[in-house]
Amino acid sequence: MRAEIERRTALRQAQESQRQASQASSSPATRVKPQAGPQEQFLSSPADIAIYGGAAGGGKSYALLLECLRHIDVAEFGAVIFRRSLVDVKKQGSLLDTSIPLYGQFGATLRQAGDILWRFPSGAKVAFGHLEHEKTVLDWMGAQIPLLGFDELTHFSRAQFFYMLSRNRSTCGIRPYVRATCNPDAESWVADFIAWWIDQETGLPIPERSGRIRYFIRVTDSLVWADTDAELRQKHPGSEPKSVTFIAAKLEDNAILMARDPGYRANLLALNFVDRERLLGGNWKIRAAAGLFFKRSWCQVVDVCPPLVSVKRGWDFAATEKTENNDPDATSSTKIARLADGRFIVLHNTHMYGSPGQVEVELKNTASSDGKGVGIALPQDPAAAGKAQAANLVKLLAGYDVRVKPVTGDKVTRFKPFSAQAEAGNVLVLRGAWNEHWFGALEAFGPDVKHDDDADSTSEAFNALIGEPEAPIIAPFVTGTPRAIPGQSDGVVIASPLIS
Repeated sequence: MRAEIERRTALRQAQESQRQASQASSSPATRVKPQAGPQEQFLSSPADIAIYGGAAGGGKSYALLLECLRHIDVAEFGAVIFRRSLVDVKKQGSLLDTSIPLYGQFGATLRQAGDILWRFPSGAKVAFGHLEHEKTVLDWMGAQIPLLGFDELTHFSRAQFFYMLSRNRSTCGIRPYVRATCNPDAESWVADFIAWWIDQETGLPIPERSGRIRYFIRVTDSLVWADTDAELRQKHPGSEPKSVTFIAAKLEDNAILMARDPGYRANLLALNFVDRERLLGGNWKIRAAAGLFFKRSWCQVVDVCPPLVSVKRGWDFAATEKTENNDPDATSSTKIARLADGRFIVLHNTHMYGSPGQVEVELKNTASSDGKGVGIALPQDPAAAGKAQAANLVKLLAGYDVRVKPVTGDKVTRFKPFSAQAEAGNVLVLRGAWNEHWFGALEAFGPDVKHDDDADSTSEAFNALIGEPEAPIIAPFVTGTPRAIPGQSDGVVIASPLIS
């Protein structure tokens, strides 16, 4: 009997401890609140669908995590926040990392086996999921998700978003709702969805519309919008309008980040023009276009080369001779060096049309002129023919420092690192007869340009340079008798006996 009494007493004590822990999770000492401004506005919106979007660093993802805390005392409540891939969920500084100190304050326990799931003392749950493929939505068939969250909504397709709305339902007493965050993307379906809140001329959010609620219904496959619920119900009897709002974010809204990481703004300022307008300016209309990725005014043209650390020549291949009746791509190469002070200098560019055999001769002769101190960066197309071509060219260049890298990502993405350094004033250009052609080709470069040979070879050389570890200066800078740079016949001089 005594043992039974002690057992029951221990059970009651354990239950009381659990109850106290649950109360503690809701006590004022563990309450958190949003920052004043757009973050608070996002968390107080009554809209069925609230989208918090704009510049990077505005505190959007953290606000999504805060929203999930609203109903953690409701045992049957559940929320799922989606990223496009599981890698996005788990990577450094991700939702998972940010949630650990936040949700830990409320007595939640984390399960990472299988799905990532937080369980609170009441039984409420917050999960992190992904929709990596279009058909991944079918994994959620039959689910009931009272709070449906999307972090980086522009990364999801329109079809994924609207399918998952059918999973946004609740039997726990909490009205189902959707919360999403995103950065601007002019090519995304989200840009059309929130168009009313965005100035279509400037691409910037309209301040007085931020947080205002509108309503939509779907008629056949189109969305019909109105300012009021009643208006839609009157025009479309039997309809069930959804309320939507968009709340604009900017870096300055996040006073905590600005205080803890004052250099973050400088990181955004260092981006190329298009990404800077999107991620710092919050521009929803800016698109990659010719003239936005390079301007010759960004580069200083010099007659004498400063001391160099490392030199690479990148190539972009074509194999068609030019005639009066065609307009083929060219084979292009660009030689770039890293300077001792951390800047870069473009030393040379070639541009030619020819058959595969002529291209191989040009490649071998250029390598011979550059010398073995110049690394060679060759692109490799992913197909089997590309691998065979790369293997043949490496064999052709036996004795030289040749690196082959498979082509990944689009041309604009590959060009952006060089573009950002050029715009920041960190790229010099050595004066030469090739300058005018190279400047013109790069200024014309954009996602829709027909010929991008010189931009591609520039990307190959530059990305090969920044992808290698820092190297010592391979020859000291000396002042002395100027000499021509090998591989050039236009009288350009260099004051360093680097390349031989």
